[in-house]
Amino acid sequence: MPQMNRDQRNAAWQAANQWRARATQTQPTGLMGSFKLLLTWLAFGVLMIVGVVLGLFFLLVGWAMMPFVRHKMKKRMEQMRADQAQDIGGGYAKPHQQANQYDALEGSYEVKDDTHRP
Repeated sequence: MPQMNRDQRNAAWQAANQWRARATQTQPTGLMGSFKLLLTWLAFGVLMIVGVVLGLFFLLVGWAMMPFVRHKMKKRMEQMRADQAQDIGGGYAKPHQQANQYDALEGSYEVKDDTHRP
């Protein structure tokens, strides 16, 4: 068996050489090939510009919404602090409201007895 050099044994190298050979065979020739290449690059450029514009638009919308979200979160934190102060201090909420609040938070349940069914 003849001695092969390292490049010939490497499958990746062979695949790359085949790809390069196909690429040189399919190069655009003539006016129609150049026109297709130009259209391809123009379409790629337009898509890149559209992507950048959309990205900037959503970035600006996000920045514009930040004060509103911050205000909403601040109100929510104030409400949570007020609820916690009422729970600690007591007396502000009616007893049945406090029980319902804790039942919902703790997930309490009751088991119904089936012996009383007709």
